[in-house]
Amino acid sequence: MRYKKSSRSGSHSNCVEVAHTLTHLRDSKNPAGPTLAANAHALIIYVRSAQR
Repeated sequence: MRYKKSSRSGSHSNCVEVAHTLTHLRDSKNPAGPTLAANAHALIIYVRSAQR
């Protein structure tokens, strides 16, 4: 699965990465570690509300 780091994160910053499917999240400090399964629709709503 491919993951993408936030465009707002610096090149050396640690952050949450989101899978291209929008169904899994992981810690960028530990890419081989556990992931969190997410509901894609709920994740989109959350991100949009956090941008306000």
